[in-house]
Amino acid sequence: MLKSTDIIISVCYILLILVIGLWTGIKSQKKSKLKSENEADSYFLAGKSLRWPTIGLALFATNISCLHLVSLAQSGFDTGLLNGNFEWMASFTLILLALFFVPFYIRSGVTTLPDFLERRYDKSSRDWLAFVSVVSAVIIHIAFSLLAGGIVLQTLFGVNMYTSVIVIAIITAIYTVVGGLSAVVVTESIQTVVLLAGAIIMSVLSYHKMGGWDNMLNVLHSHNALDKLVMLRPSGDASGMPWYAVFLGYPVIGIWYWCADQTIVQRVLGAKDENNARVGAIFCGFIKILPVFIFVLPGLFAWVLVQSGGLNIDALKTIHDGKTVINSKGIYTLMITQLIPTGLVGVLVAALLSGLMSQISGALNSISTLVSYDIYKRYRPAVSNKKLVNVGKYAAATALIVSLFLLPLLNSYESIFNGINDIIAHIAPPITCVFLTGLFWKRASAISAKYTLWIGSLAGVLVFIAEKTLTGSTISQIPFMLMAFYLFCFCLALQVGLALAYPAVHTAESRTLYWKHPFEALQGKGWPGLGNYKLLSGTLLLLMIVLYYLFS
Repeated sequence: MLKSTDIIISVCYILLILVIGLWTGIKSQKKSKLKSENEADSYFLAGKSLRWPTIGLALFATNISCLHLVSLAQSGFDTGLLNGNFEWMASFTLILLALFFVPFYIRSGVTTLPDFLERRYDKSSRDWLAFVSVVSAVIIHIAFSLLAGGIVLQTLFGVNMYTSVIVIAIITAIYTVVGGLSAVVVTESIQTVVLLAGAIIMSVLSYHKMGGWDNMLNVLHSHNALDKLVMLRPSGDASGMPWYAVFLGYPVIGIWYWCADQTIVQRVLGAKDENNARVGAIFCGFIKILPVFIFVLPGLFAWVLVQSGGLNIDALKTIHDGKTVINSKGIYTLMITQLIPTGLVGVLVAALLSGLMSQISGALNSISTLVSYDIYKRYRPAVSNKKLVNVGKYAAATALIVSLFLLPLLNSYESIFNGINDIIAHIAPPITCVFLTGLFWKRASAISAKYTLWIGSLAGVLVFIAEKTLTGSTISQIPFMLMAFYLFCFCLALQVGLALAYPAVHTAESRTLYWKHPFEALQGKGWPGLGNYKLLSGTLLLLMIVLYYLFS
């Protein structure tokens, strides 16, 4: 249980974010009215005025939530640095976003990614992506984050999980619904700094408590567990995620998540210009290096502390089928209560709440944009901007309620992080396929995209059901990363076959929305000096190769 000082710090932080969010959003909307700007653009895309630091921080904040602090620490405790691959591989996909996807998104002036699919393919592709994007935002970005936040708040405050989650969700929804994207990105920037500060505090204190790197190596060696420090595992590894599964499966998941998911990419769509969008994405790629060291490693530190007697995990032990089982979902919370002094605990709780609130706010804003532009306005094109904004607000509120009802179902996963990526692995393949072929293959046709999205999504659902119901079968034994790759190959073969059978009939606009050759993307000059997107991309790529070499 928290001390009164820590509770006061946590409550004051929540109220501060609420005030800042409301003030920013209301100020932005008043400013747009005075300048006679489009009210809907101001609300959903912050008037397309975002600069690269805000974009990079907001991308990171929307991605990293309370879910990541809790689940990555759990994965560090259970398997070591293995799941850090999801963080470092993201840097490669953010480079792809900056180089190949951003130019078309910005130049076409789209408000949503389904809008982009309509311009490249047709309305059917737009409708399907809008539907899938709303569903995925509700499940992946909101419900799972609420689950992780509920587990933490229940342990720290001793209140019912659903009660605490509902309170935080309502507070977040207030400033998100009232303020729009301007409120979201400003609060996300603040929350990113707080979240990183809290994570660094945890890393430093747990590292000190453990006795340093050499002591950790000694403990790992004595328990024959040095492989916990290895990122890329050999074939047949017990984790089910060998190196080839990472390199084959992650791009399928990552390209959807970072390059084709509205919740993430909306920050890029609100950029002031193409250079700000590109550099903002690359900036986020540099920040994504940090989570392995400040989110995953503390979980490994906790495992070492348990082995050496420095951390008591009796509270996490339960009896299952007559055996003692450790429920490692609560390991991060346990570290807060046992390793962090009073006062700093409040900062750590504020960091957790930052992650939770930023993830929810980003997803709610994305859902409101999708429902308004890609569903409501599609069928009522004459709708006023004011009505469009109101529809978005109602959609966000509805999504939040649905997410709360999903919590008991999602809580059945033993590992929160594996649960979220398992679902993504079955959603992403057809979307990744359609976006990649659309950008790099002239002959990708509207008919091929439409049926690839429909049939590919159905295949993903059927495979997911089969994996969960046919326990012990061959299909249930395939790691989700490899399953993502297999589904992608199926979708790619399907789309290529359909495109050859039904050739593309391009419009004047669709002819401008694919690369004639990959190097065409690098012909833009960009900013001079160190801010050039080509130089930054090359630097980030080289840095990631070095890091993988050191931890492989």
